[in-house]
Amino acid sequence: MRLSLNLGIILVAIALCQLFFAPIQVLSQEDSELAQIQDLIHQIDSLVQARQLDTAIVLGKLALEKAEKKFGDSDTSVASVLHLLALCYYYQANYAKCESLYNKALAIREKVLGPEHPDVALSLNNLAGLYLKQGKYREAEPLFKRALHIWENAPEPDRTGVARALDNLGLLYWRQSKYAEAESLCKQALNIREKALGLDHPEVATSLNNLAKLYLSQGKYPETETLFGRALDILEKTLGPDHPDVAASLHNLAILYLNQGKYVEAEPLFERVLDILEKTLPPDHPDIAT
Repeated sequence: MRLSLNLGIILVAIALCQLFFAPIQVLSQEDSELAQIQDLIHQIDSLVQARQLDTAIVLGKLALEKAEKKFGDSDTSVASVLHLLALCYYYQANYAKCESLYNKALAIREKVLGPEHPDVALSLNNLAGLYLKQGKYREAEPLFKRALHIWENAPEPDRTGVARALDNLGLLYWRQSKYAEAESLCKQALNIREKALGLDHPEVATSLNNLAKLYLSQGKYPETETLFGRALDILEKTLGPDHPDVAASLHNLAILYLNQGKYVEAEPLFERVLDILEKTLPPDHPDIAT
């Protein structure tokens, strides 16, 4: 635990040094400040993807302060930082803070970019995902559908955005036991992602896992094991063996074995899940408690 804390401090220190002691360039003060904020946003995004959440929050608060001071509280840069901070709190299961920040980011993007902009769709999709996580299906569905409409009708349609919305709608319908609708949407999303991103992309693994969960709930164990296994291979290859997304995929496979009474196969997977989560999540996170 001490090593993790020190690493976070080092990463923050490096970021601050890069901001305040960077080589002098021939830039206006305005351009320089904008570049600093954009660089911080890029670093925060990378930290969130790596689930280094405490460090991401520290840098996020710094970036938010700089962006609001420079541009006011209604700028797209501010919305980007709010969106990333909301993601941090989502992964930490702090859903109240997450919802507040997602709503602020959405309001800014709608005001500045207009209601049909792809960034608005991203905010809608993530807010809907939060509601889905909390079982608020009535609130989630119209947001997913609006995000899908925006991505489908953008001047340059975002195929990966379309796939994301389709997959999330499929997950929503699966939770509501609407299996036929869910399977159709999940298969569409998987097809789009494989064509757009390649066969070994983490988003392809997301589609594989969602489709496998649907099959698992219907007792289609051979199909489920094939999809869960392929998703796990992709995530271990692309994210490394100790990423929380790998833990989620291992958990899926362990549940499958548990349902089949294959306790010998399930136990080491559950143990590995717990080991990963204890390394990457705070001790009071609900995923560890459960």
